[in-house]
Amino acid sequence: MGLSNVRICFVGDSFVNGTGDSKCLGWTGRICNAAIEQGHDITYYNLGIRGETSTDISGRWFEEVARRLPESCDRKILFSFGVNDTTIENGKPRVELSQTKENTQKILSIAKSLFSVLMVSPPPIVEVEQNSRVGILSQELAIICQQLNVPYLDVFTPLEKSEVWLKEVAANDSYHPNAGGYLELANLVQKWDAWQGWFS
Repeated sequence: MGLSNVRICFVGDSFVNGTGDSKCLGWTGRICNAAIEQGHDITYYNLGIRGETSTDISGRWFEEVARRLPESCDRKILFSFGVNDTTIENGKPRVELSQTKENTQKILSIAKSLFSVLMVSPPPIVEVEQNSRVGILSQELAIICQQLNVPYLDVFTPLEKSEVWLKEVAANDSYHPNAGGYLELANLVQKWDAWQGWFS
């Protein structure tokens, strides 16, 4: 029998939203579906918004989460963002690396004082130069999470070697996979000790 009344908010960008998935599940829907099939009683909120940066998320996450996670329940948040920060606009990244780090530090510090918190890295994309910025960002986010004692899952490294992920992203819009790619990402999160630990 699972814990009763676990509520989970997934906060992030289009990858959290599951953009590109013809099944409309993304990775978040798949891992929650699996948890429910294992007998856990969970309420699942997808708060992924396409195109959002860490700055956008920093401005909205608390109000959105607070409405959905009353004190009477087991309150959990999984964050994942970063790719949009690294997109070049007018000759520079939408959000400079130092600012992304500052945003992440602030978001996670507040969140972990009130909720159970996990973070999943941004995934790889096809465009080579931007992808190298995403890879650097992922490593920086890992350091912040380590300092704050927030479990962090690097999906960037394994997905960079995933034929399914890369093929689907290339065939789609150079950013988002279809169902097969999201299944690969879901499997990585599914096997993660910290995710499993939320239900043990």
